[in-house]
Amino acid sequence: MESIVVKMRKKQTLIVVAVLATFAACTNTPAPSPPEMEDPAVATIANPEISSEEEIEYGSFSEEQLYQTIISELDAQRGNLEEAGDNYLDLAMATRDLSIIQRAVQFASVNGDLNALMQLGLLWSDVEPKNAQPHLMLSFQFLENGNYSQALSHMARVIDLGSEIDFTALAARTGRLEPRDRQSLIENLRQLAREFEDESSIQIALIQLLAQNRQFEEALYEIQQVLEIIDLTPNMVLLHGQVLQNMDDSEGATRVLRDGVRQFEDDKSLRLSFARLLIQNDDFKEAQEQFEIIVEQDPEDWETLYSVALLDMELENFDSAINNLEKLILADQRFDESQYYLGFIYEQLEEMEKSIKHYREVRIGTNNFLAAQQQATRHAINLGQLDDAHSWLIRQSSGQPRLEILFTTIESNLLIQSGYITEAKTLLDSSLNRFPNESELLFARVLYYDSQGDKAGSERDLQQIIRMQPDDSRALNHLGYMLADQTNRFEEALKLIEQAIAISPDDPAIIDSLAWAQYKLGHYEDALSNLRRAFAVFPDHEVASHLGEVLWQMGREEEATQVWEDALQVQPDSELIREVIERFRPYE
Repeated sequence: MESIVVKMRKKQTLIVVAVLATFAACTNTPAPSPPEMEDPAVATIANPEISSEEEIEYGSFSEEQLYQTIISELDAQRGNLEEAGDNYLDLAMATRDLSIIQRAVQFASVNGDLNALMQLGLLWSDVEPKNAQPHLMLSFQFLENGNYSQALSHMARVIDLGSEIDFTALAARTGRLEPRDRQSLIENLRQLAREFEDESSIQIALIQLLAQNRQFEEALYEIQQVLEIIDLTPNMVLLHGQVLQNMDDSEGATRVLRDGVRQFEDDKSLRLSFARLLIQNDDFKEAQEQFEIIVEQDPEDWETLYSVALLDMELENFDSAINNLEKLILADQRFDESQYYLGFIYEQLEEMEKSIKHYREVRIGTNNFLAAQQQATRHAINLGQLDDAHSWLIRQSSGQPRLEILFTTIESNLLIQSGYITEAKTLLDSSLNRFPNESELLFARVLYYDSQGDKAGSERDLQQIIRMQPDDSRALNHLGYMLADQTNRFEEALKLIEQAIAISPDDPAIIDSLAWAQYKLGHYEDALSNLRRAFAVFPDHEVASHLGEVLWQMGREEEATQVWEDALQVQPDSELIREVIERFRPYE
């Protein structure tokens, strides 16, 4: 069959589409339109200007090729995008038709076919040597493949063709490179910078890559060079500030950003960066001033208003914080966080009814939900509103057994802390009647028995947990420590704790328990080694009391005394430390 030549004006529809439309019209069911596809790299640079009157002659189609085009479009409509993409790639290579090439690029992009994109980019640049788009596309493909010299070569070609390219995009694609590979890219970029001295984005990209490679002195030098040849921009100010920060020159970074904010008063991102730097430097007051300027410029910048509210809280400007948080709630912005912090503020102001109200407004499924419910319940119990607290938690957990169990453990602990011992026991017994094999409820009751000094009750529930869950390191450790600390069943205690440590070898609480059992058995050196290990990770007053006691028994009394005194500096109200000091140094 003799080939046909397709001629078309710019923006006219490819003849294949018309054929396809005719084909579809002959069927009983209208063919759906294929999905819109556009490659971001292709779309970055506009098509070169072509007169609407200019006729462009594209490649020739055999009858078979025309049929293949139709089939490819039908494949696309049916969702067979990979098959359609493969067919269009073959057609593009065979016909060298620009429209076919561009359609093939769309499919390759959607399919993530990097190999096809590379082939099509090379073909496209050969068919249209004066079009910057294929070179842009190729530059990104070479970047993805780690071929930076080729990538930069095509970027240079984009510039040669009179189009623009943002070289600063390089930094976003090179964050995970090894320093050696990034250095290679830096050297290629230096060469390109010398070739295109007026392209400031190349110099900026070079600075970014130097900073990524922690070559801060070189980056700072390049910044100074660039600032001599280009007008200062907000992005350059930001980059300059970031480099100085990375050089631990907080004062210099602050100065640069402060000057930048004065010069570019309306640049929000610059002012935000300056405010965040001020927060890092604990300069909350000036940071707040910067945030307030942003809010004044854009009253509906809710994220910045939220930052202002948090700074108000930090500075204890509670009236202002309340006002701003209420604005956020009215705008349905940061609703749950705002309710939570209002609860916190009224807690600080000792307005507990208001605090409870706001804490309870925090919705289920949000980050602060559990913390909010715990605080609301704590305050309600402290106010003597036990029934109200319980009823609220029941309503919140209705139809959710796991949440009900969790709330029960929270409520029982709070009741115990507030002295409502009987109420806590009644609550736990009632829940365990409904959920008899729930380890969390059993452990909560263990804490109740502990508060009453009921070793038998604690051991009974802990043994039940261990029978149900032999690998529960928490129960094993708790029982082991109780036996070591409150009985003379030291060997049994050690065995239980060793089981726990095998399950959770790095848990400092279990390491402390292990040391305590070893100490009770007279294994002082082992105990000391483990206590130092636990204390290094978790310098808690209980661990400190144990460490001091072991040291004292080993005759290292001065060292023991220092451990206890240091612990009191950190936690002056520790009854545990005072008790151990009184026991070993009763007359001091």
